[in-house]
Amino acid sequence: MEKKKSGNPVFYVSLIIIALMAVWSVAFNASFTAVSDAAFTFLTTDFGWLYLLAMIVFLVFVVYIAFGKYGKIRLGGDDSRPEYRNITWFGLLFGCGMGVGLVFWGVAEPLTHYLNPGGMKGATPEAADFAIKSFFTHWGILPWANYAVIGLALAYFMFRKNKKGLVSSILEPLIGEKLAGGWLGKLVDILAVFATVAGVVTSLGLGTMQISAGFHHLFGIPVNLFVQIIIIAVVSVIYISSAVSGIDKGIKIISDTNLYVAVGLMVVCFLVGPKIETLDSFVNGMGQYIGNFIPDALKVAAYGDNSWLGSWRLFYWAWFIAWAPFVGVFIARISKGRTIREFILGVVLVPALASCVWGAVFGNLGINLGEKGILAIETLKEAVATPEVGLFAVLQEYPLGFLLSIVAMVSLCAFFVTSANSGVYVLSMLTTGGSINPPNSKKILWGIIQSVMAVGLLMAGGLKPLQTISLAAAFPFIFIMFAACASFIKAVKKEKV
Repeated sequence: MEKKKSGNPVFYVSLIIIALMAVWSVAFNASFTAVSDAAFTFLTTDFGWLYLLAMIVFLVFVVYIAFGKYGKIRLGGDDSRPEYRNITWFGLLFGCGMGVGLVFWGVAEPLTHYLNPGGMKGATPEAADFAIKSFFTHWGILPWANYAVIGLALAYFMFRKNKKGLVSSILEPLIGEKLAGGWLGKLVDILAVFATVAGVVTSLGLGTMQISAGFHHLFGIPVNLFVQIIIIAVVSVIYISSAVSGIDKGIKIISDTNLYVAVGLMVVCFLVGPKIETLDSFVNGMGQYIGNFIPDALKVAAYGDNSWLGSWRLFYWAWFIAWAPFVGVFIARISKGRTIREFILGVVLVPALASCVWGAVFGNLGINLGEKGILAIETLKEAVATPEVGLFAVLQEYPLGFLLSIVAMVSLCAFFVTSANSGVYVLSMLTTGGSINPPNSKKILWGIIQSVMAVGLLMAGGLKPLQTISLAAAFPFIFIMFAACASFIKAVKKEKV
């Protein structure tokens, strides 16, 4: 009875807030857009420095914990062992944390930076170097260190201290059991629910737009709302069914399968693409990324133009912080039995390296077309003007382009499903008092809510404003994550190591 009571306020208040946001964003889209843009501009302009510092703090925290004396502690009892083999664990991590984003932006982002580098002349070899380095910065080690903060702390408290699977549980050593279980803890969990819903819904919408663009590019199927609603309906049935079947069945099977599909797609794209240029670009990009890591991570002009920084780096940092509760809760759930060092190295290093390899392969597919003059610069600009089309427009210029585009569509759909079903699982956990095996009724309800909101926002053309308002709403999570670091260190110091 107590568990039900603790879950209800978070569930009902979250539903009310999300319903109000949905109505506002759909029925009054103009005002919603204006407010969300103003809030985000204010935060990234006045607090851009804080976003940059926060990501460095998160990285320092996980490095300190991983390589310190606490690294051997297990996330569970001393005799516990991992529930999932490494390949499955990496697949779940990657699919939940980055999958859809990498497919969506893998070609489009480097190509955009190549054509419009911040403060440089576009479409030059120097711009190509800048594009790859920037992609590595945005998708490399910092986002994953950010995810690891919530994931590590929650896994530790859930499996070693037998606390509930709630973000508020992390803060208990710092603020006390009464506040963590009271109004402040509820507020933290409600923020986590809202950030998760907004993040997953916008990903559903963006994924739907790219799938629709792929169908149009490959088969001539028109891009319209009717087709997009059908895509959401079909995908919804798949991801809700897989979430209901549980992590060990549906979610795991889709994730394992997609890992092989995505790796296969990347290998073939490397083989048919500019191989030497890609290898050179990867090595050079890693050198520039590592060599300029701190200057780039903390680069913000006190008096100059920060428009590129706000549009890209600060937007990404806000986006990844907004996703931290969702991804953090999910990776905590699948990481029982691993040591702290194993967890941090697996969550931070492996996916970051994979993301950089992905960016080098797919980024150079597009950049090569400009550098070799295969496509005119104006044609490339048209491709990146609608990022969802960029992947297919570039692939068609290479051997096996049609086949690769179909495989890319399959991978996109699978990443789409793994993000959505893990989102459903996390929302169900957060709104049932932190149960690690939430009821199917909650999974079905949250799955339907996500899909209906995605359809409504596509009808209103309001995906971007919802994404923007979620970034503004997630601003308090910077401070919650600082508190999580302090709380974890306070708790782990009591361990006998």
